[in-house]
Amino acid sequence: MAKAKTAYVCNGCGADYSKWQGQCTACGEWNTLSEVRMTSSAAPATRTARFDGYAGVASSAQKRVVSLSEVDLQEMPRISTSIGELDRVLGGGLVPGSAVLIGGHPGAGKSTLLLQTLCHLAQTLPVLYVTGEESLQQVAMRAARLGLKADALKMLSETSVETVTDVAQQLQPRILVIDSIQVMHVADVQSAPGSVAQVRESAAYLTRFAKQTGTVLFLVGHVTKDGTLAGPKVLEHMIDCSLQLEGSSDSRFRTLRSHKNRFGAVNELGVFAMLETGLKEVRNPSSIFLSRGEEAAAGSVVMVVWEGTRPLLVELQALVDTSHLSNPRRVTVGLEQNRLAMLLAVLNRHGGLMTGDQDVFVNVVGGVKVLETSADLAVLLAIVSSFRDRPLSQELMVFGEVGLSGEIRPVQNGQERIREAAKHGFRKAIVPKANVPKEPIAGLEVVGVTRLSEALDQI
Repeated sequence: MAKAKTAYVCNGCGADYSKWQGQCTACGEWNTLSEVRMTSSAAPATRTARFDGYAGVASSAQKRVVSLSEVDLQEMPRISTSIGELDRVLGGGLVPGSAVLIGGHPGAGKSTLLLQTLCHLAQTLPVLYVTGEESLQQVAMRAARLGLKADALKMLSETSVETVTDVAQQLQPRILVIDSIQVMHVADVQSAPGSVAQVRESAAYLTRFAKQTGTVLFLVGHVTKDGTLAGPKVLEHMIDCSLQLEGSSDSRFRTLRSHKNRFGAVNELGVFAMLETGLKEVRNPSSIFLSRGEEAAAGSVVMVVWEGTRPLLVELQALVDTSHLSNPRRVTVGLEQNRLAMLLAVLNRHGGLMTGDQDVFVNVVGGVKVLETSADLAVLLAIVSSFRDRPLSQELMVFGEVGLSGEIRPVQNGQERIREAAKHGFRKAIVPKANVPKEPIAGLEVVGVTRLSEALDQI
């Protein structure tokens, strides 16, 4: 019997060494090397052969070299989850053999969303839900509280990756859920569960199993205190789709955003409402972000942002107040703070409005995070409205990128944004001139502007 080989892997960056040393020369961290026992070549070959037999595809046929033109371009069939917002974020449904990673803060609803999805799919497909953090009684109590039909759902309480794959080979599920990847462990890795080495090896083992058997794999991932996914960065490279479920404890709404998707659009957004019966999809997200008061307030304006493959109307609020500090504050919620400082400089230079002695606060209502530059013009008009204490019309919609020389630049999908505003009853839109549609839209006055001064004249 051959002696098992060992290696030492850094828990911080994943670099490996043949012997232990105090400092990782790749990332410079101290005391981060963990011993990893290397498996023999016979064990993986045997297990891989079993995977191939389960899939019913010969290994020799899979490994033969072909030219790119010979590859079959027929689209892979997708499995609908019956939840429209989840299907939208996934790019149209589940792809056989894909690995999906769902992350989020504790209590965001990751396990609830997957439990709802699998209870429905279990009525027509073989599925397996593996829980390593909760007992089977806890999961059963949640399903009963949510009123789910769970008679066909197969459950397994296990943290060993080898045991999970052995059970999966017997049951042959179409969909496999691992809740969560941070508690899973591989026997050949000597570090504790949750470490970089364990998470990396467990994810690689399960992903290889999913690819070779055509199983849809869901991995639930924890996040750190700053909101990033816990574990090695290579985990996000292994999987096909990375989703993030976000939501604050004081709000019943949850947003599901895709940060990586090999089968659909990136930054696609799905909106859910947390109710007593679980997560319910919100089919018209713009309606929940436009719950404005009956009277118009200064500093409030509606803008249209593009989320994945659809427009989304959100309200933006600004508050400008005299500062009593030597260094006035610039606070943003849902926007990039450095961009606010740049826009205030443009407003001073090309709009004739100096806010150097004012505190400026900007907030995107509803907890939506705006990552694109189409909100620039709306931010400036809201700041001017608050500074002058003059409310803008509640039937006004604004979008456009503002350049450093005061020009208004066009944004992508401009006409689709304008049609979305017209559908919700807006009467006037201030947009970049290049985004003005050629054909007039009934009931909506579209004003195209090329300079910041022109937009200020309109209000």
